[in-house]
Order: sequence, then structure tokens, then C-alpha cells
Amino acid sequence: MSANKATLGAVVVGTGFGVFTHLRALRNAGIEVRALVGRDAAKTQSRATLLGVPRACGSLREALDDKGVHIVTIATPPATHAPLVHEAVESGKHVLCEKPFAMNLAEARGMLAAAERANVVHVLGVEFRFATAHELLRRTIASGAIGQPRQALFAWLVPFLSHPQAQTPDWWEDAARGGGFLGAWGSHLVDQVRVTLGEFESVSARLQTLSGKKGMTADDTFSAQFRLMNGLEGVFVESMAAPGDFYGIVRISGSEGAVWIEGVAGEELWLADRMGNKRRVEVPEELVLPPPVPFPHVELMRTAYEQAHAFGSDLAPYTRLIERMKARIEGRDGVNSPPLATFQDGVAGQAVIDAMRQSARGTRWVEVEKT
Repeated sequence: MSANKATLGAVVVGTGFGVFTHLRALRNAGIEVRALVGRDAAKTQSRATLLGVPRACGSLREALDDKGVHIVTIATPPATHAPLVHEAVESGKHVLCEKPFAMNLAEARGMLAAAERANVVHVLGVEFRFATAHELLRRTIASGAIGQPRQALFAWLVPFLSHPQAQTPDWWEDAARGGGFLGAWGSHLVDQVRVTLGEFESVSARLQTLSGKKGMTADDTFSAQFRLMNGLEGVFVESMAAPGDFYGIVRISGSEGAVWIEGVAGEELWLADRMGNKRRVEVPEELVLPPPVPFPHVELMRTAYEQAHAFGSDLAPYTRLIERMKARIEGRDGVNSPPLATFQDGVAGQAVIDAMRQSARGTRWVEVEKT
């Protein structure tokens, strides 16, 4: 799809993650942020002024009056994604939508259909496809280095919500609005499995709230077993409310060896063969990312959820994602490593999340609906 060679203009919808990451990544990619949209007029104006965004708008419709806008990025609570996506694509704008993509599979399919009818570029915000170790993991497995993948372990235990006074945005604590850790983090894991190992066949999941926050209806912890169409079996063990030190591992075992991510920040990939020979996988130059850039205005990071993004570790991969989106809009995206996630991936991922939620309500194993 081609576009005018003039500078692309964008609207960022959302004054939290949209400000902390979307706005900075868009600018890094050479895209002009022309408006910030938020529900709280004073907060939106304050953040627009602080970050040099020309317009602060109370609705997406108001921002779309600007003919210099080509892209809409959506970083709002999940329950708001569908109406915003429909409004953007009906105006002919290219759209990047955050995960969790939708509230359910039917809603996700409607968003994909609308974007395809409008013939716009549609992108899902799963930036970790562009993280060095995860893309190197995908390439290493695709090369046949461990033979046929057979078993997978994903574990990430962090203490952000373990303290009794830890705060999250209101919507994040509300399952009815799409809150919770399964949507926020599980959608990333599901995407990583799909792009690296294959499509899901069935899942068995459990959701928990370890933090014990009064009135919280959403999960902050989940575990699951899963089976893929190719026979691989795997496990997720994930919590945002696990007291103690950070702990994380990704390990894939295959017929000829194993590969895993390690290091304090999960930046190293290691490979072992069946004889026990172990080596670190070298990082190709094109996968080397700039170091994290913390968000400069720490006074805006008010909740534990927001502080989790303060380190800026998602900025470099998100910049790569936006650069690929820009290239596709301009008709010059000839790269497919990693594949750029679209709303089709949003639909496929939502099918897995829906199956996990169904399983957690009491059915042990649930087949994932085909998309």
C-alpha cells in the first residue's frame, strides 16, 4: 500500500502506555504525533503540553478532523478497543491496536473484518516479536537447531503487585473491562508461542488473584498447560504478584537439543545439543537494539502497573514495530523477520485467550476455536 511521501502524522489514543511508549516510538520512527486523545481533559492537555504534542482532544472524532493524520494508535482499556478501531478504519486511517486485542473472539473478528473492508494497514501491538532474544529464539528454532520442538516452558514471576499498597489503574482490576494479567501478559506469550512454535490446539488454564486486593475481580496470576497442532506440549507459570526477586525463563526442548533465554534482563540465548555441549547463540548485527531509555517524567508513573513500564525496555522493540508499520504503509516492507503482527494475529490470539478463560471457569481442557 503506498502513501504520500510527506511526513506521516499520527494520533495517539490513551494517556498512559500511549504516552510512555507509543508516542516515543512513533517519533523515533520519524512519524509526527499530531494529537493526544484522552477521557480526562485536564490530564490530556497537561501531558500533551509536557511532551510537545500540538493538540489535546477529548475524542478520536475530534482528532480525525486533521487531514494530516494517517495513523491511529490505540492504547486504552480493552473494552474500548472495538469502537475506536471501527471509528479509525471507517475514516480510512491505518491502525495500531494494543493487546489484549478485544473482549472476545466475536469482537476481534469484527475489528479484522472492518479493517480489511477499509483496505488499511492494521497492526497488533506485540512489540516483543522485535525483542532481540525472542526473535533470535524464533530464528534458531526455525533453522532446525533443536530438531522438532516437543516441550516448552514459559515462567515469569514478578513482584509489582505483591505489596499491599501497590496500585493499578481501575480498569486493570476489573475483569468486565478486560483487566488482568492474562490479557496484559498472556496475550504476549500466546503470540510468542504462535510465531515461534505453531498454532494452539487446546488449553487447560487456571486464574488467580494472589495480591488479595479488595474488590479486584481480575487475575494477577495464571498458569496453563497447552498443546499445539504439531504435538508440542507446554506450560505457562506467570504472576505479577509473586513476592521476592524477579524470575523468568523461556526454555524449548526438541528432538535434537534445547534452547533457552537467560541473563538478568533475558538478553542471552543459549543452545545445547543432546550430548550436553552448550554454547551461547551469537546475535546478528541487525537484531542488536539500542539500550533501554527510561521515560523521563517519572512523576507521571503513579501506579505499580505504570512503573512496570518506567524502565523503557519496550521502547526499542516498539520502535522497530512502528518502523515496519511505516514501511508497510509506504509500500516498501519487504522484510518478514520477524513477521509483522496484524489483526489476523489478534483474532488468533483472542481465540486462545477465550479458551483459557473458558477452561478457568471449570472445564479442564478446551479446544481452541479455529480462525
